[in-house]
Amino acid sequence: MHLTRTRSLPRLDRPRPVEEWKAEQLGVHPAIHGADDRDNDRVFTLPEYLARDHDRRLRHHLDKASGSEQAMLVIVRGASCTGKTRTAFEAVRACLLGWQLIFPKTAEGLLALLNTEALGRRTVLWLNEAQNYLADPEEGEEIAAALRGILEEPGPLVVLGTLWPEYHRSLTTTPRPGRDGADAHPNARALLDHALLVDVPVSFTSETLKDSRLSRDPSLAAALATSTDGRITQTLAAGPQLVDHYQQPTEPHGPYGQAVITAAMDARRLGHTSSLPAALLEAAAPAYLTAEQRAAAPDTWFTDALAYSREKVRGIAAALEPVANPEGMGALPGIYRLSDYLDHHARTARRRTTPPEFFWRAVRDHAGSAADLSALGDSARLRSRFRIAASLYSPVADAGDTRALTQLAWLRIEAGDLDAAEAFAVRAGEHGDAQALTQVALLREKAGETQAAEHLARRAADTHNTEALMNLARLRGKAGDSEGKERLCLWAAEAGDTKALTVLADLHTQAGDLDAAEVFALRAMEAGAAGARADLAKVAERRLEAGDTQGAERLYLRAAEGEDYQALTGLARLREQAGDFDEAATLTLRAARTMHFVPVLTPLAERCEQAGDTCAATRVYLRAIDAGDHMAFVHLVERYLQAGDIQGAEHLYQRAIDAGQAQSLRELAERYEEDGDVRGAQLLYLRAADAGETWSLVHLAKLHERTGDPAVAEAFAVQAAEQRNPMALLHLAEHRGKAGDLDEAVRLFRLCLLVVDAGDRQVLRELTELTEFCQEAGDAQGAERLNLLAVEAGDSKALTVMARRRTQAGDLSGAEEFALRAAENGNPNALTELAERHERDGDPRQAERLYLRAVDAGGRDALAWLAYRCEQSKQTEKADRIALDIARSGASRALAKELVELREQAGDAEGAERLALQAAQAGDNRALRWLTHAREQAGEGFALRAAEAGQHQALARLARLRIQAGHADDAERLYLQSADAGNPLALTWLVDLHAHTGDSERSEHMRKFGLEADGSAAQPWQ
Repeated sequence: MHLTRTRSLPRLDRPRPVEEWKAEQLGVHPAIHGADDRDNDRVFTLPEYLARDHDRRLRHHLDKASGSEQAMLVIVRGASCTGKTRTAFEAVRACLLGWQLIFPKTAEGLLALLNTEALGRRTVLWLNEAQNYLADPEEGEEIAAALRGILEEPGPLVVLGTLWPEYHRSLTTTPRPGRDGADAHPNARALLDHALLVDVPVSFTSETLKDSRLSRDPSLAAALATSTDGRITQTLAAGPQLVDHYQQPTEPHGPYGQAVITAAMDARRLGHTSSLPAALLEAAAPAYLTAEQRAAAPDTWFTDALAYSREKVRGIAAALEPVANPEGMGALPGIYRLSDYLDHHARTARRRTTPPEFFWRAVRDHAGSAADLSALGDSARLRSRFRIAASLYSPVADAGDTRALTQLAWLRIEAGDLDAAEAFAVRAGEHGDAQALTQVALLREKAGETQAAEHLARRAADTHNTEALMNLARLRGKAGDSEGKERLCLWAAEAGDTKALTVLADLHTQAGDLDAAEVFALRAMEAGAAGARADLAKVAERRLEAGDTQGAERLYLRAAEGEDYQALTGLARLREQAGDFDEAATLTLRAARTMHFVPVLTPLAERCEQAGDTCAATRVYLRAIDAGDHMAFVHLVERYLQAGDIQGAEHLYQRAIDAGQAQSLRELAERYEEDGDVRGAQLLYLRAADAGETWSLVHLAKLHERTGDPAVAEAFAVQAAEQRNPMALLHLAEHRGKAGDLDEAVRLFRLCLLVVDAGDRQVLRELTELTEFCQEAGDAQGAERLNLLAVEAGDSKALTVMARRRTQAGDLSGAEEFALRAAENGNPNALTELAERHERDGDPRQAERLYLRAVDAGGRDALAWLAYRCEQSKQTEKADRIALDIARSGASRALAKELVELREQAGDAEGAERLALQAAQAGDNRALRWLTHAREQAGEGFALRAAEAGQHQALARLARLRIQAGHADDAERLYLQSADAGNPLALTWLVDLHAHTGDSERSEHMRKFGLEADGSAAQPWQ
């Protein structure tokens, strides 16, 4: 197998007007012919199109994009042969006529296109089967990054792609640290996270199946007559017929064709993403034939098998299709592509099957690329076939692939073979990946092989990865080996790890070797290490403690050059001790700025006073005031007034006003007011208010209200409100309302509404509090009056409250008026509650009408009610759709779980299971989790289906029950099926099972070496 390839420069695809593109050119599957007319076998049939709900959603997005100045990414997501490409084709023709459309045929072609200026405005970039671009092992990430850049450009421009759900999941799943290896798709994940998703359902709804156009169009009529479960599009594309062609092979060549197709299906589902070489299919096919079939095979068996595999079912689709030459005419020789529908079918039908040994040898020897081999190795590893995984990684590693080398190292680590793991890790390190080296070094250290650990850590450091050295240093430090820790940190520092310098500085500081600590801290600071200046300041602190004031000051000054808080505060203390209070204040201000908080110089000024230096204290107070320290203002004013220096206090007032710090006057006034000096407080409030400090007006209003002067209080309150501060008016309104004067309260609230924006939160909060006060006081009329005022103020919640009040009073007509207004303002709950009241009153028609209005307004509770009604009337398909829509929206309500419980209790086990599995696929596994618990002793079939949907614990529970019943063999079989489905936890379960049954040797072999292809415990391997 050759793992390298040469490339020619891809031919750039050119844009053409949307209306010039044909459906077949954009990847739409041809449909079956309605009539038995062999003359039409080569005619591309495109049946009449039936627009459904997902079409309306997609067209809404495209309509929005056509008038937008922003580029947009839209992904049409759905299973194979569900009509994704046709959906996108019809939407583009309906919404974007007059635009240009460009369709790159290969990943290389797309990347070349994105590196040019070919994508102009009003262009559709068509990415049919987007996984072929984004999951490309060589170009995918670069393509995703380039597309992210395109989406940042101005529009209108639409990137329109189709994607299978499983590819979307694999491209957007965040890898688990330390378990899934390197992040293979960070750019694709970031790209798809911002895509607009339109999901295409697997089947037509029962309502759509009644559409008369289905019987008018010959292709649709034929599909309707031969489809089950509403899967019209799959039948149109001959999907089920392909499956039948595969599953029911006809003699004499069918069994050999079936083996070839099975080999192709397994190769694709296990990671062979590139086209399938004929040599691979020929070598793998014997794995799926009996000994009798192999013995009876004619010399032409493979040629005949290929012919059977390439036979077109219904004239439109074959299991294996030729691969078009991307650079010219005709097909590429010796390679094939598996039918999309069979690929999709295999991922479910063969999910719990691990291919025989023959298959793995074939892919090892004939895989199309190194990326394919690596992906197949990953699949084997997930299924605990460690020996097979190693055999697949090995040729990739031999070609210099660092990831494969790292995976081999991990496999040998699991097997306890540190020598082999080290060999692979060293080779990976030589190619720049020291991850495995770091782990092996750690294991050598824990095994007491300290010299070997140090040697490996230094090898890792040669790749500029010092993690191993620093990990070992931490372990040596914990073990009390300071000398070893220092040696390792020194090596890390030599390799360029600046953090190691700070660790060394700290190490020597703790040991009392301040000269060495200083050297390392200075080196770290010069290297720009984070925290280096703080380390230098710590050394300075220790020098100060040792009485070396001069040395401490020298280091503080060096650290303070970078505005280090600890150094600046240390210097400030030294300056203060020397009596230089002005410099101490300057340093304190600088330290405060580094931490982004208002400096507090008042304690320093007080210490100046205690030292008898009142002049310095005054200067510090003034600097504190200028820096925004309001307490300094209060202290200094009080000092002036106590000394009888009225002129000084007046000068200070004016200084604060001139500096825009009238708040200081207000805070001093508050202090006067607390001390009972109302007159002094009033004068200061007035000075501050004249300087534009609106809260002083609020205080003046409150003060005059308390002293019995409501007219003056209101005047100040109105003045504050005119300056956009309504709190005084709100306070007066609440005060007078609680005093029983509701008319005055309403009048003041209305004054407030004249000067604030609709929906002002402060106004609504005060109105709510006063309303609650009235309710508690038994004043229902007053509470309703205030609620109406809240409605005027723009409170949509008040509309809901009014609707409830009308409902409680029996005024259902009035309640509906308020409920509808609340729904128009985005709160449909009142409609739902009113509908529930009509339902309780025995008026289901009125209830349904209001529920539907609530649904239109986005009411999820109403949707839930609608789902329940559908459930009760046996419209389970409609109930399923509603529950799945809520599941996809990420809503907290587990409607699917509620319906599943109802069905399970009613004996509809099939319906319960169907909905639970669909909800899990939609991202909400609560229903399946509940059903798994409820059916703990259910049959194996359900447990396997639940495991396929992600609930592997269903199999684990069933297996534990089998163990309790004494059927360990059954439990082992279930665990093996879970392993075959790709659950890495299954090996742990198997290991525990054999340990529990006393077969410790087998348990240990499985833990270290995994499983063979047939599921037996693997023996030691190299």
